[in-house]
Amino acid sequence: MRCPYCGGLGTQVKDSRPTEDASSIRRRRICPDCGGRFTTFERVQLRELQVVKKNGRRALFDRDKLVRSVQVALRKRSVEPERVERMINGVVRQLESQTDGDIPTERIGELVMEGLKALDDVAYVRFASVYRNFREARDFNAIVGELEAEPDPAPAREAPRQRRDAPAS
Repeated sequence: MRCPYCGGLGTQVKDSRPTEDASSIRRRRICPDCGGRFTTFERVQLRELQVVKKNGRRALFDRDKLVRSVQVALRKRSVEPERVERMINGVVRQLESQTDGDIPTERIGELVMEGLKALDDVAYVRFASVYRNFREARDFNAIVGELEAEPDPAPAREAPRQRRDAPAS
């Protein structure tokens, strides 16, 4: 592993541990040349994925690009990073298992939208506005209307708490 500070090739692993969801290994490294410390993550890659763009061009799938686009949609939203990481891992696993290696950009976008819909409605609308290339306010109204038309999953609710000064019934 090349040192990001000095470019040295002889970095040493000082600590390794799995991430919380056990989907990758976190490694703390040190460079003996400059003393720089940095962290790397190691993930399983089942196969090389090729993204087929709308114009027919092909490019290697870039997980980091996917992460960046999801982070933009989730900016200033209070969603736990672990949930985001699980969603991204799920999208990548689906892409690896459902395709022969060639992935249309539309498939990636649809999977990300499904994942964001489950995480955060605002992030879902933000991502959809870019992915579907919204041009007018009515485009936003349409997608918000879709969200409102879907039945809410019934969250487990606690029984209402009784106030201390309220008389018992």
